[in-house]
Amino acid sequence: MEGGGGCLASFIDQGSVESHRYFLARRTLLEMLRDRGYAVPDVDIHQTLPEFRSMYGQQPDLDRLLISASLASDPSRKVLVIFSGPGKFKLSTFRGIIDKFKNEISPQSRMILVLGDKPTSQARQATKEFSFKVETFQITELLVNVTKHTLMPKHEILIEEDKQKLLKKYSVEDSQVVLGSLELLNFLRENVC
Repeated sequence: MEGGGGCLASFIDQGSVESHRYFLARRTLLEMLRDRGYAVPDVDIHQTLPEFRSMYGQQPDLDRLLISASLASDPSRKVLVIFSGPGKFKLSTFRGIIDKFKNEISPQSRMILVLGDKPTSQARQATKEFSFKVETFQITELLVNVTKHTLMPKHEILIEEDKQKLLKKYSVEDSQVVLGSLELLNFLRENVC
C-alpha cells in the first residue's frame, strides 16, 4: 500500500525503552511529590518524552535524574529522590548512596529510592535505621500514576471525626474497612503514615 506505511511508522517510538521507563517513573514521582505538598515546578511535570531524551539522553545518567524538593508549607522539610539503577539493591549499594548524599540529608528530610529490582533483606532493614524516613519503590511501580487512572476514584485522607461518621453510617468497624490498592497506599504513604 502506497503512503500507508509512513502513517503508522510515525507512531512508533524510536528511542530506548530504558529512557522511556525513566521518563515515566520520574514524571510519576514529580506528580506524587506535588500531591504530597512538595513544591514541584510545572515545567518538570509537563516535560515531554522528546524533551526528556534531549536533556538526559537515551541512556540516562542516573545521577542527573536526582530530584530534590521542599515542602511548600515548610521549606526546611526536603525530599531527595534517587534512582539506583538496574540490578539487585544490596546493602553496599545503599551505604554508597548514604555516603554520597549524607551532606544533603537532615533528620527532617525524606529519601525516596527508585530501585531496578527488589532490595535484599539487609538493604531493606538498613533503610529503617536512620533518623530520616527512607521509602523504596521499584521502577515498575512508578510507570503509571495510579491516582490518575480512569477507574480510580478520587481518594482523600479523612480526619478521625469524618472516619467515625462513615463507620457509623455503614455500621462497620474499623477492622472491616478494606483499604485501597497497595499502589495507592504507597503513592499516598506520606499522608497515611
